Amino acid sequence: MTTTDDAPALLEIKGVEGLQERLASELGASSWREVEQDDVNAFAKATGDRQWIHVDPERAKSGPFGVTIQHGFFTLSLSVVLMDEIFKVTDIAMIVNYGLNKVRFPAPLKVGARFRMHVTIAEVEPVKGGLQVVYGLTYEVEGESRPCCVADLVFRYYS
Repeated sequence: MTTTDDAPALLEIKGVEGLQERLASELGASSWREVEQDDVNAFAKATGDRQWIHVDPERAKSGPFGVTIQHGFFTLSLSVVLMDEIFKVTDIAMIVNYGLNKVRFPAPLKVGARFRMHVTIAEVEPVKGGLQVVYGLTYEVEGESRPCCVADLVFRYYS
């Protein structure tokens, strides 16, 4: 996966208090990334999902999208690495990926396209010993009106 411009400035959020202060705010956007067929093929091999819309560029030319597309779960799996470009939370003892509340893939992410992820803090809720944060993730595709992925990612932070 090729990063096609400079990474954004890293936002530092200090502890659970800093997370609470940023409720309902956008934290930023990742750098633009270009979808490459080799990465799609590697994901297909790792997961066993070798459907032709992902791995057969010749057949995909006559398919519904005109080119191969990246797996939705591949796009989603990039969330943590893209979040690491945008912000870091300091003064925390442990972070746990708690899961997802909602995931949708409203539009295809075509090989050769550029995309980036926007992050907001949608919800914060105290939990025993820490704070649960729901991040709203929106994957923007350059030149497209609809995102390729929207998701609510849940992390728990412990002090």
